[in-house]
Amino acid sequence: MANALQEQLLKAGLASKQKVKDVKTQKRRDRKSNVDDGSATLKQSIAEQKKRQAEQDRALNEQRFQEAQARGQVRSLVTEVKRCAIKPPAGAELKFNYTLNNKIYPLFITERIQAQLLGGQLGIVRLEDSSFLVPHKLAERVNLLVPDWCGYLWKPEDSNPALEEEDPYADYVIPDDLMW
Repeated sequence: MANALQEQLLKAGLASKQKVKDVKTQKRRDRKSNVDDGSATLKQSIAEQKKRQAEQDRALNEQRFQEAQARGQVRSLVTEVKRCAIKPPAGAELKFNYTLNNKIYPLFITERIQAQLLGGQLGIVRLEDSSFLVPHKLAERVNLLVPDWCGYLWKPEDSNPALEEEDPYADYVIPDDLMW
């Protein structure tokens, strides 16, 4: 009985079989789109959790910074960074990009310095609108006290990225010296 009107319209020639199929398909799509699978609440809870975590991290970093500043370590860290900084040669042609606070900063270096950066012997610290090449130990200390200043710091897990099980490109190795 439900399709009695459709049959009458088909017999009268006012509708075609294709139009009936299209209407059925559209009704089915509408029913599926109105079904709530709970993903909206899940996404909202994940977003709230990330926001809480970011606030906690920010508060912890601020607390560390305040404690370090109270002990005078930040001032000594600035002077030590400036004292231990390695100047890249003036004629360096190799561009090394690093990110800090969602900004990309370029630094022109030589191949020897690039090998030291990628090997974990040097790090990059951005201080007072300047980039400084510093020894790795000093870059680690800067990262602990003031993470907003540490531009590039080599970590052991950077050299062997964990392969995902379902990664279709797992068989293709990405070279370490790939520049972007």
